[in-house]
Amino acid sequence: MIDVLENMNLLRVPIFVEYEEFRKLRVSAATDALTGLYNRRLFEETFQKELSRSKRSRQPLALVMLDLHRFKEVNDRYGHPQGDHALRLAAAAARDTVRASDYTFRIGGDEFAILLPQCDRAQCTALSWRLRARYEAVVKGLHIEVPLSLDFGIAVSPDDGEQRENMIRVADTRLYEMKKEALLPADGGLVPSLMIREGPGKSPSERGEAQSRDKRKWERVPMAGTSAHIVWDEGVPATAPVLDVSFGGVALLVAKPEAFPPLVHAVLHMPIQLPVSVNLRKLNEQPLHGDGTRVGCVFLA
Repeated sequence: MIDVLENMNLLRVPIFVEYEEFRKLRVSAATDALTGLYNRRLFEETFQKELSRSKRSRQPLALVMLDLHRFKEVNDRYGHPQGDHALRLAAAAARDTVRASDYTFRIGGDEFAILLPQCDRAQCTALSWRLRARYEAVVKGLHIEVPLSLDFGIAVSPDDGEQRENMIRVADTRLYEMKKEALLPADGGLVPSLMIREGPGKSPSERGEAQSRDKRKWERVPMAGTSAHIVWDEGVPATAPVLDVSFGGVALLVAKPEAFPPLVHAVLHMPIQLPVSVNLRKLNEQPLHGDGTRVGCVFLA
């Protein structure tokens, strides 16, 4: 079509020039200039449209809210150009991780959002951890002392609400819980903290809130049948398949549980994700009818 218009000298007609300028203006109005992602305005429009589609099709819609862990320290210590580079790397990591049917937005500052149509909680959780691992790998190239990472919170419709405001509130709450609960170990990586325990003197409402946080924290993502496993070396190298994983720990299939140490440093291998160093504490054991023993472990800082 362009060749035809050019041969007919129609590309010089003002209406075609105006249309091209209008197209560029429309793209610019929907795009964040720094990262190239969609902007907040399009996020609000697309979110409402996908929620309506989710209700009609009775398919889940997942929302991931993200921000950069300790981003302000990067700006303060290394300047805004380095901070902008960190934001662009986050955008690139998101583009490389999400599906073609997903939408990724920068909604302000170091805040990002991802909409995942027809995506359940387990799939959304796995994608969020893959994105976090990918980002942690690429920001190592910045050679800065601040251990940048991505914190995220998830909401899935209809379980967490069918209104945009409700889903954003739920995802934001879980994002800030993750931000507060993340601990910084000696190697500079981020791992989940131990489950919050009820302390003496707490009111019933405070205990209820703690129990609610704990329940979300220990929601498990099944890994049986995948390549997920851990590797540790306590004199003799050993591996164990991962049965499921949660924000607070993992469950392993161990042939000889007596040989599994109470405390162990291991490397966690997950599908489509870079290996992660973790410290584990054995929490419980459960025989699996001759197929080995299920060993539950919690993450330690």
